[in-house]
Amino acid sequence: MSAATSPAKPTPSAKPAKPAMPARPGKTAAPAPGRATDADASAATDGRSLLTLLNRYRGLRKLLLLAVAAAVLVPLADARWGSGSWPGALTVGLDEPLGKVSDWIIDNRDSHWVFLYFFGHISNAIVTSVHAVYVVLLALGWAGVTAAATLLAWRVAGVKVAATTLASLAVCGLLDMWVPTMRTLALMAVAVAASVVLGALLGLAGGLSDRMFRVLRPVLDTMQALPAFAYLLPIVLVFGIGVAPAVLATVVYAAPPMARLTALGLRGTDKGVLEAVASLGATGRQRLLTARLPLARRELLLGVNQTIMMALSMAVIASVIGADGLGDRVYQALSTVDVGSALAAGVPIVLLAIVLDRTTAAAGERVGTETQGKGGQRWALVAVVTAAVAVLSRAMGALSWPDGWTVAIAAPVNDAKDWMVDHLYSGVPGIGGTADWAAHYTGWVLDPLRDGLQGLPWWGALLIVAALAWLIGTWRTALTAVLALGAIGVLGRWESSMDTLSQVLAAVAVTLVLGFAIAVGAARSRRTERVLRPVLDVFQTMPQFVYLIPVVALFGVGRAPAAAAAIVYALPAVVRITSQGLRQVNPGAMESARSLGATSGQQLRQVQFPLARPELLLAVNQAVVLVLSVVIIGGLVGGGALGYEVVFGLAQGDLATGLMAGVAIACLGLMLDRVTQPTKARAGKGA
Repeated sequence: MSAATSPAKPTPSAKPAKPAMPARPGKTAAPAPGRATDADASAATDGRSLLTLLNRYRGLRKLLLLAVAAAVLVPLADARWGSGSWPGALTVGLDEPLGKVSDWIIDNRDSHWVFLYFFGHISNAIVTSVHAVYVVLLALGWAGVTAAATLLAWRVAGVKVAATTLASLAVCGLLDMWVPTMRTLALMAVAVAASVVLGALLGLAGGLSDRMFRVLRPVLDTMQALPAFAYLLPIVLVFGIGVAPAVLATVVYAAPPMARLTALGLRGTDKGVLEAVASLGATGRQRLLTARLPLARRELLLGVNQTIMMALSMAVIASVIGADGLGDRVYQALSTVDVGSALAAGVPIVLLAIVLDRTTAAAGERVGTETQGKGGQRWALVAVVTAAVAVLSRAMGALSWPDGWTVAIAAPVNDAKDWMVDHLYSGVPGIGGTADWAAHYTGWVLDPLRDGLQGLPWWGALLIVAALAWLIGTWRTALTAVLALGAIGVLGRWESSMDTLSQVLAAVAVTLVLGFAIAVGAARSRRTERVLRPVLDVFQTMPQFVYLIPVVALFGVGRAPAAAAAIVYALPAVVRITSQGLRQVNPGAMESARSLGATSGQQLRQVQFPLARPELLLAVNQAVVLVLSVVIIGGLVGGGALGYEVVFGLAQGDLATGLMAGVAIACLGLMLDRVTQPTKARAGKGA
C-alpha cells in the first residue's frame, strides 16, 4: 500500500481530542476570557490593511493632483514669464527704509526713552552680571578657581571628571591663557545660563501645546538659521560695542537647540505613563513635574550640552563686536595668519567645553540619588576647602598664573602647518593633493548644482518646493516653504541665494552620509562612543576661525574650503543626535527582531531607523541650520554669494545689504526645514 493511502499510525503520546460542545440553538459559543478569536484577528488585519490602503490612496491622490497642477500651471507660467530669473517687477527695494532706520537709531540712541529705560537696563544687567562673575573668579585666584572647579566636578561627576577638570585648567595656564580664559568663562556663564532658561521656557511651551509648537518652529528656525554676522549689525546699532551685544548674540544663537530638544523630549513622553499618572488624579502641573520632565531628562541634558557647545563656538564671533577673552586672542592671531597663536587660544575654548559638558551631564544623572544630609555635608566640604585655598593664595599674593609656568606652542604649530601645506597640497602619489580634491568637488558637484539651480525658472523652483513640501506635509507646510523662497526673490537676492543653496545642499549631503555612518558605529559600541566623544567635543567647540586658515592652506580659496568648514562644524551635532536616537530604541523591539532571525543590517534598517525617526529628522534639521550658519565663514574665504554680502554689510555698516542677505539665508533655512521635516495632517482633514 502506498504512503498516500495507508492510514496514519497513532503516536503513543497522542491524546484523543475532546468532542466540541455544541452551542445552543440561536446562540454562538462565547470565546474564553482574554483570548482573541479569529474574528478579532481578522478585524485587526482588515483594519491595518484599510489604514495602509488609505495612506496609499492619499499619496496617490497627491501625486495625481500634482501631475494635473503641473500640466496646467507649467505651460501658463512658461508662456507668461518664460525661463528667466526672478523678474525685477516683483522685487521690493528696502535699502532706503533700512537706511532711514539705521540713521534714526544712531541719532536717538543716547536720548530716546526706549534706549535709556529699556535697552539700557538690559545692557546694564548683562554687563553687571558678567562683571560680577569675573570679579568672583579674580578674587578666588588661579588656585581657588582650580580647586573650586575640581571639587565641584568631583562632587557631581566623580574622580575621572575631576582629574579632567584639573588637567584642563592647568593646560589653560600653561598656554599663558589664564586671564583670557577667566574673561571668556565669565561671559559664557551668563550667556549659557540665559540661553538655557530661555530655551527651556520656549521648549516647555512648544512641548505642551501643538499650536505653540507650530508658532515657535519658524521662530527657532530664524534664530538659528540667521547668521550671527547678520544680526550683529542691528544689535551693535542698538547696544553699541561691548559685552552686552556679545552676550545677546550668543543667546540668540545658542538657545534654539535647548528649545528644540526640550520640546522633543516633552512631546515624546510615553502616552501610557501619562495616562497612568492621570488616572491617579494628578493635575497638569503634577504630570509635568513627576512624569514628563523626568522622562525627558536625556533630551534636556543633550539640550544643555548643545547650548554650551554652540555658545562657546560663538566666542570668536562675539569678539568682533568687542567681547574680550579667548575669542579676541583667536581673532587677532588669525588677522596676522598666525595659526599657532590662534590654536593656543582655541584649545582652552575646547577644554572649557569638555569640562562644562562632563560636569553638567553628570550633575543631571545624579539628581536625587543622594540623601539630603550627606549631600549637604559634601557641599559644605567643597565650600570650606575652596575658601581655604582662595584665602591662602591671596595671602601668598598668587592670584594670577605664575609667569614661569608657561609653554609656547605657536612656533611648532606653525611649522607643522607649513609641512602639511608643502606635502599635502599637491603631488600626493596615487590620490593627488588636497588642491585636486577641492577642484574636483567644485567642478563635479558645486558648479553643476549651482548652474542647474540658477538656470531653473523661478516659478519652476517654487513649484518644485511646493510639491516636495506638500508630499511630506500639508498644504500649510507647502505654503510656508513657497512664501519663504518667494521672499528671497522679493528681496532681490535670487541669484546669490541659488548659489548659496547649491553649497548648502552639497555640504548637507556629505554631512548626513558621514554623520549617519559614524553614528551607527557609535550607537552599537560603547567603546566607540567613548572614543568619539572628546573628538566630537573638539570639532564642535573649536571656533571655525581656528581651523579656517589650515583649511584654506590645504584646499585653497573658494567654495571648497567653505564646504569643508561647514561639514566639520555640523558633523558633531548630527552624530550626537543620531547615535542617541539609535541607542534609545525600545530594547523589546530589538529583541523581537533578533528572535525572528533579523540580521544586524535588517535590525538597523527595519527597526532602529524607523523607531528613531524623530531624532533622525532632528539631525537633518540641525545639519541644515549649522551648515547655513557657516555660510558667512565661506564668504570670508571666497565662498561668495550671500555670505559675502553679509560680511560686506557688517564691514561697511550697510544695514540693508547685510540684513537682507541674512534674512535671505534665514528664508533658505526655513524653506529647507519645511521640505525636509514631515508634518502630520490633522485627523479628519484632507491634505
